[in-house]
Amino acid sequence: MIFRIGAVTICTAILGIAAADAGETATPEALASEARGIVGRFADRLKGELVAAMKEGGPVAAIGVCNTAAPAIASEASAGGWIVRRTSLKLRNPATAPDAWETETLARFEAAKAGGADPAKLERAEILESDGARRFRYMKAIPTAAEPCLACHGTNLAEPVKAKLAELYPDDKATGYSAGDIRGAFTLSKPLP
Repeated sequence: MIFRIGAVTICTAILGIAAADAGETATPEALASEARGIVGRFADRLKGELVAAMKEGGPVAAIGVCNTAAPAIASEASAGGWIVRRTSLKLRNPATAPDAWETETLARFEAAKAGGADPAKLERAEILESDGARRFRYMKAIPTAAEPCLACHGTNLAEPVKAKLAELYPDDKATGYSAGDIRGAFTLSKPLP
């Protein structure tokens, strides 16, 4: 398992599983590096589209990007066996609910942040086995930035933003954040041989 807290990386013996297996084409470290690249491209593209929407139509337009473009970007990033999503402990979209491993990871991220860790550096990678199938899992925390995040996830939302959120996400729980909070995480998985 790889768990980063600031500049410190904690690795457990589980990482040795893949490296020791004959015929394994990628090490856990290589898979984690690939996952970081996917997250970087996803985050850059999503941020670019959000910033463009904010400039063109303000926060209400940005909500539309998160509603339609973000899932499309995740779908496009889900190539080469990867499944790419976003999740959170405070959901806006119930379809993005975390599974047990993701919930545990998000709780670890929150505990690390409470201990002084930089949310932008929090990640976790692990090989899991269930029912004879092995899967590489990776998560990277998404810190809340002042702009554009707080316009739609903060505490003082404009009335048009509240109305659009109520229309698209009637059970929205993803507000009340401050800059530097952990909004959620990018979560990736890939089946292993």
